[in-house]
This record gives sequence, C-alpha cells and structure tokens, in this order.
Amino acid sequence: MGHLFALGWLILLIAAINIEAKKKPSISNTKCLGNVMRVDVGPLGGKLLEVGVVINNSAILLTPSLASQCGFSMKIDHLGNAMIYTSLQNCFAQNVKDEAFTTAFQLRFHGSQLAEDEIYQMAETCHYTAWACREIICDHNYMEVSVKRAAPDNYVLPKNPIPEARKRPIDAGFRMTTITFFTPAEKVMKVIDAQRSGHGIANTPKRLVLRSPKTSPETYTQNVAGVPMLVVKTSTVFEKKWLVTRIDAAAACPIQEGSVFFTADTITWYLPRRIDPLISFGQPKLLEVYMGIDGQRLDAAEIEARRYSLTVTDTYIISVIPIGAVGGYYKSHVQDGQYHISYTVEPMIEMFWTEDATHEGTRYKVFFPITTPLLPRPPQVTDRTIAAERVFKLELGYFCPDVALVNITFPSEVLSVTECRARGINVLEHMSPNSSYKVFTLEVPFTDPVVQQTSQEGATVYSLHLVFGLVVLDDFAPFSHAAYVQATLENIVFSIAVPPSVSGGCDYQNFYVLVKYGTQGLNFQTAVGKQILTQSLAQQYGFAENGTHFSFVVPFFDPAIVDTTCHYAVELSSIKSRLDVTLRNLETNTIIKEFSVACNFISSLTECFPNGTMTALAVKLESVPGLNPSQLTLRDPTCGPTYSDERYAYFVFTGNSCGTTRKFLPNMMMYENEISLPDELGAKRASNSEEPEYELKVSCYYDINTTYAVAFQPRQRRNEPYAENAKGQLQVAMRLALDDSYSVFHRVEDYPITKYLQQPLYFEVELLTPASPEVSVELENCWATLDQDRTSRPRWNLIINGCANPVDQYQVIFHPVWTDARVQYPSHFKRFEVKMFAFAQDQEDLSRQLFVHCDVMICDARNPLGGVCNGQCMNPDNGNKGQRRAVSDEDKFNHVSLGPIRIS
Repeated sequence: MGHLFALGWLILLIAAINIEAKKKPSISNTKCLGNVMRVDVGPLGGKLLEVGVVINNSAILLTPSLASQCGFSMKIDHLGNAMIYTSLQNCFAQNVKDEAFTTAFQLRFHGSQLAEDEIYQMAETCHYTAWACREIICDHNYMEVSVKRAAPDNYVLPKNPIPEARKRPIDAGFRMTTITFFTPAEKVMKVIDAQRSGHGIANTPKRLVLRSPKTSPETYTQNVAGVPMLVVKTSTVFEKKWLVTRIDAAAACPIQEGSVFFTADTITWYLPRRIDPLISFGQPKLLEVYMGIDGQRLDAAEIEARRYSLTVTDTYIISVIPIGAVGGYYKSHVQDGQYHISYTVEPMIEMFWTEDATHEGTRYKVFFPITTPLLPRPPQVTDRTIAAERVFKLELGYFCPDVALVNITFPSEVLSVTECRARGINVLEHMSPNSSYKVFTLEVPFTDPVVQQTSQEGATVYSLHLVFGLVVLDDFAPFSHAAYVQATLENIVFSIAVPPSVSGGCDYQNFYVLVKYGTQGLNFQTAVGKQILTQSLAQQYGFAENGTHFSFVVPFFDPAIVDTTCHYAVELSSIKSRLDVTLRNLETNTIIKEFSVACNFISSLTECFPNGTMTALAVKLESVPGLNPSQLTLRDPTCGPTYSDERYAYFVFTGNSCGTTRKFLPNMMMYENEISLPDELGAKRASNSEEPEYELKVSCYYDINTTYAVAFQPRQRRNEPYAENAKGQLQVAMRLALDDSYSVFHRVEDYPITKYLQQPLYFEVELLTPASPEVSVELENCWATLDQDRTSRPRWNLIINGCANPVDQYQVIFHPVWTDARVQYPSHFKRFEVKMFAFAQDQEDLSRQLFVHCDVMICDARNPLGGVCNGQCMNPDNGNKGQRRAVSDEDKFNHVSLGPIRIS
C-alpha cells in the first residue's frame, strides 16, 4: 500500500447563501460516539427541521443525495426528537491531524406554528485518535470505509531502476487518477466521474476515505453465511511519473431481509461473524464485540436491564430484542380501516478483528434500524358496569400515545368529546405510568337519552349501542370501533339503593361541585384533590347542604388550596386546571365514586406596562411535580421571582434588565425573556428525574413607527372674558415612602408598584401651601378600593373620623412628624402605616390593583371649631389637645388618591 497526498477539493454543485443565524439552540445536545458524531435536536413540537452545513459563512442544504455522499443521516422518533448522525470524516469537517474533527451545522426551523423561520448555527467538535488500520461504517443511507495509508518506504522500486531513482514519500507529487469498482465485474472510472456519480472520495492527513450511497449502481449483493449483504469493492490508483500505487478498499453492510426474524414477542438479528468480502487472506481473530442503541454502546448491566441478548457463535453474532423493550417505540397505523401497530428500534453492532497474516485491525460498525411488520391490535372494550349504580362504565384500549378519541356515534346522534362532557357523559383519557399506552374511559348514566330501556318480567334491561371515532394523529388516519353493552336491573318494590353521585362544572374563576347523597344518606367521606373535606375546609369553600345533597365552590386561584387542584397545561391567555373529587366508604375506605372536572381559566400570565415594566406568572404544572417555583429565574439567574409559593412564581422586571432581549419587527418592537431553572439546577434535576424541562417564554410587543393625529378647531369667542370671585382649595399631596424613615419615596413613573401581602406601606400626606405654622392638615377618612374611582365598591375603611378602623385586625399606625431638613412645619404633615392586604372576594386573582384615598381637612388653630380639627380620635378616654377650626367649610374636604399598588 502506498503513502498518498491530500486529494484536493470535492467537486459539488451547490447553492450557497449568506445567512444570519442565532447561536446553538437550547434544545440540542451533541454526543461523540467513536468515529461518528450524533446531534440530538428536539422535541420539535410540530415544527419542520432543515439541516445544513456552514462553510465560509455560507449555508449548504443537505439534500438526500448530498447527505449520503458526504456522510450525514437523520431520523425523527415518535416524540418529535431529531437525531443527526455524521461521520467524523464527512466532506465538510475541519480535520486537524486526524485527531480533532469540527463540523458546523445550520438548523432551520419552519412551519405554520412560527411567525418566521428560526435559524441556528452551531459548530461541534469530536476528538478521536483510536483509529484502526481500517474502519467501516454502515449507516442508514451510506457505506463508508476509511483505510490507513502506508508508510513512505512501503513500496518497491523496479528491479533495474534509473540510476538517479531513489525512494521518496508518496505524498510528494502523487495524484489520484482512477478508481475501479468491482460489481463484481470491473468498472473503471475517473475519480471526478465517481464523485459526480454520488461517491465520496477524499484524502485526509493519514487516511483514504471512500463513501458510497447504498443505492449506488456500483454496489452489489452477496450472500455471506446465509445473510444478504450490500458490498462495495474498490481499487484506487495513484500515479507519479514512473510510479504507480494502488489502495484497495471495501465495505459490506447487512440487509434486513434475510438477516432479521420476528416472532410474536422478539426480534432476532443475525450478523455474520466472518464477513468474507472484507477478509483479504488468513483467519480473522475477533477481539471485541459491542451492542448499542442509536449509536451509543450499552454495557452488560444495561443490556440485561433492557432484557436484550447478545450471543457470539462460530458463525454469527446474534442480537435478540424483546418487542416493546426500552430503546424502541411503538407507532400506530390504520390498514383497511383496522388498527395496527409497529415497533421500531435501531440496534448497533460494533466489532474489532485482526487478520493472522497482516495483524492489521478492522473496526466495523453498523447502524441497523428495524421495524416490525404491522401487528393487528383490535381495540378492546371492557365493561365495568355495576347495574346498581345505574351508569355504564366502559374502558377502551389499548392504544399508542399517538391516538386520539374524536367523537362517539350513538343510534340517534353523534357527539364530540366536548359535547359528551357538557351533557354529563364522562369521557376521560388515561396514560400508563411510562407513557407507553393509552386507555379511554366512558361513563354514560342510564338516564341519558342514548340509553335504550326495555322491560322484562320483573326487570329492566338497559342497552347502549355506540361507535368510537378515533384518529392517528401523525397522519390523521381515521378508524372506528363499535361496541354494544347491556345491563339488567331487577325491579324492586321497596326503595332501591342509589349510590351517591358527583357532578360539577366551572365558570371563569371557580369550580362548582354538587354531591348527591343517594338513598344511604351522608355516610361517606369526601376528598377534594389530596385533602379531606373537613369542616373548616368546607366553610372556606362555601359549603351548603339541604338533606339530600351538598355543594361547594373551589376558587381557581385560592392560595390555600395547593393540594386541591392541579394545572396541566398553559395556553396563550389561560391555564387548564383539573379538580378531582373522591367519595370513600367510611368503614372500608373503598372508593365509591371518582369525579374529575377540567376547565380553562382566563388569566393574564404576562402584562406589559407603558413604563417598560413587565410582569409574568409562571405556573407549576402536573407534568413537573418536583418543580420548586421559587428556584425559577429569568435569563439572568440573579433575577428570581418577586413572590412564589408551591404553585406559582411571580416575576416583575423591566425591558432593560434580567437578560431581556429586544427585537425589532415590522411596526413593533418585541421584548423577550424566558423563565426556567438555572443551568446548574436544571442539569442536576435532569440527571435525577425523568420529568421534562420547564421553560416559559415571556414577550411584550410595543408599537413603533406609528403616527397619532390630534386636531383642534378654533371657535370665535362669544363674549369677552371676565373675572368673578371664587373659592379654591389648598394643595395637598399624598405619597408612599420606601420605609418608616420617610426619606425616600416612590416616584409617579414607578407606578404600578408591587408589594407583598402583610408588607408595611408607609403613607405621607403633605399640605403644600401656605407656609404658615398656624395651619395644620388632618385626616378625616381614608379607605382602599380596587378601582381608581374613589366612590367604587368594594371599599375597606382604614381611618374613620380621624381614628383607625376598630374592626380592622391590623389597625392603622400613626407616626409622629419631627422637624428636619425637609420638614419645616410638622403640622403640615400626617404619616400612617398600613399592612398590605387583599379583598376577600379578590383572592383568586393576584394581579388585581389597589388604590388608597383620603379626605383631608385643613384646620386653623386660631379659630377652633371641633370635630377632626381636635387633632385626635373622639374617644372619651383621651383629653383635649386644643381646638382647631377648618379654614374651609366644615363639610368640605380636600381629596387625595394614590395607586395602583399591585398585590403579590
């Protein structure tokens, strides 16, 4: 074998475009798997993915033909995760001494779900130095062989050389001229013609690389130990003047037909131990055998845990994989209107052998996707009806997760799932703990019009005809399943035992539940979510009872019911939550009745204010039970929630803080941030839990480049202006201090501001004019409302006739005022402290606003009048502190208001 020099440029006809792309997406992960790199991207969530490579800041789209020529392949699993495989020696890799290999990717996401395409660029590097003399890769769409080039002295001069002839390194001037394909007949081609035919041929610093698409006409099929294999054999000629050297390279890859056998429970794959087209001479010695999934090796413990089997005999390497085992996945299909499934898994076998004569090693790696034939799985209906309960209870299963129930056809009508639930027909979807299969349950009361009744001697027969309408989501293939059930209930003269029942519904802010006792009375225990309905909890829920039934109302946003409801989906402007109610027998603790109601609750998860303030509410979902909302942060991990509890985290930030990014769009500007766990917590949680990652994007849009027109119309003055005598009010202002020192105050542009419940609020009322020590300011009444209108309802009194509200649990605290650099006349100021509170009927909505209002009296100490100008509460226990008199009429006040103050 000769020592070669670098081949040169691979000639490709490509379209390169300049691009502007983002950095590596957060949903990608790269694994170096020996001589192959795998890039995982996903889940795609319904988006389409185009993969390209980046050369000199230009992107080249990887078409199927270019991918097979240059060593790329991709697959997408049932969950929407893409796996991109590439040979380290691909056409576009930056190769450093055959030890470090860097490939720059461009990922383009597009589809109807995106307003505009998302483009990301990422450069990934893998290090690999353990090269064997020959390395063979059998990928999804190509075969690759990489051989080590000979040392400079590993060739022989002619017997009678020219006197000046001497041995030189073959790199010095050698060029690749022709390549011969054995099909098995010889087929000679120029190297450039072979490249144009779709073959990849390249020289690296130490190796020759040959790559052929599996569909190439230069490949042929050969039977090896009873296993059909696809073979490509070549001999490449390098020339320089009188010297000619030749390098032989071959690859052989198994074909599924003839090498894979299926039973009802297992997949068995036979791979020849001795692959004759790859053996030059001598007896091969097998040194290493590995088994893997998706290109990643498995150790012996992992193989045993997955119930795989790997056996090496004198003739074969045998892999056995149970159908349905971990590492593969099921897919639904519809054939002739019937439901079928298939199971797909991609095992990998990696071998290393040497030949006795040469002692040169060969590393052989094959990726072998296997999909079972379609397996019929007729849906099964299980009748769990107990006639005495007067409800048909049916289970329909088992299905793969990609199947959805669309509607149910009864003899008289067709109802969608939503219409069924609205009518009292309970339809639920259940997933297995490992999400491998799905079951639907149906409950139809005997009293529903779709149930037919016939009378027999001493009994009533209830029957139900129905057809379930289902669809496979990926390709929207419909199928159906018909069922017929009946139940017989004996007619009893005396009263029939009727079990308790539960029904319910929702409005925009509450769950409503109605429980009927049945004939046995209130002899059961009620659980709401994970909590027992105790007397105190019932009082909190507005429990009402009349002897035959009771009802209660569960607020959606009640912070006291963390274990009662669960949120399992977040949409654009609503949260989907579910309330579970369970009735249990008091003696046996067995379940009498289970009921669930799920609703969408409108909630402003994100609010954008004109001053640039942004607020966001991150909700804990049922799918991430281990999430601690208090650990969530914005992009800047130092920006945690302003308020959090076991179900929510509430964030307040501005457009120029916490890692918020800005993007200009047509006629608007978008500020964007995202809520997630910090990298270190997210990585630790991902390693210890199978729960999905939590990520919530927050966006605010502001209009730009918009012109608003204003106009006025002059009108001729009807008469000359004149002055008249009038009365005016003195100017009074109210402001909110940051603490009890009353030295720093919130500015007008700070509003709305956010305060915690029970956080002290420090108010100050100041008489701005006149500057006279004889005049003082007194507070007649102060109160709070939800609306800016001071006369709106509801209203909570803070100060009444100059005194703290006696029925308030947390009463107003008056602070004295002393002369300092800012205060010249203390009588011109009044200061008081109130703890932040929420209206009782407002607890379901944390985003509501609070306004504080005061009636202010201006008093003159020289003309005492009484009332609030006494400067004290009208309490008989307190002595008089001097009389003051109102400068204005005694029933006239100055009015001040402050807000909004947001409640966290």
